[in-house]
Amino acid sequence: MTSPEAAGLSHIDAEGSARMVDVSAKAATLRSATASGSITMKPETLAAIQSHSLKKGDVVSVARIAGVMAAKKTADLIPLCHPLPLDDVQVDLVVDQALPGLRCTATVRTTGRTGVEMEAIVAVTIALVTVYDMAKAVDREMSIGPVSVLRKTGGASGDWSSG
Repeated sequence: MTSPEAAGLSHIDAEGSARMVDVSAKAATLRSATASGSITMKPETLAAIQSHSLKKGDVVSVARIAGVMAAKKTADLIPLCHPLPLDDVQVDLVVDQALPGLRCTATVRTTGRTGVEMEAIVAVTIALVTVYDMAKAVDREMSIGPVSVLRKTGGASGDWSSG
């Protein structure tokens, strides 16, 4: 039988137990990742967000801050993630009338020994969940997704981008 490590399962030890990957021998390099996702809603909900007329306030600004905060807390949420010092987190939410709704993109950068894909995914997800929370009083049928990594740079595996 092939060992978990030989099978490419980096988060499982020889006995099959979950473990954090040891990155101590890796070089610290500049790494970045960008993820995106969307939330669809009723046109009138989107109009209320744009006009800042929801009772909870400026939805986009609060969601942006929530995304940044979430990226910084990723290791507290995902059990085997390494806590990383983040050099930059950018969360952007833009109106997309075609959905109708908002599209969210998060780019995270660090100089470290492991990548920041999880931090970018968590930033997008929490930003979109925050939009839902702030607008749910007027639209409980909002839908979040899909959320995916668009690209990553740095590290031993090099650069990658979808499509």
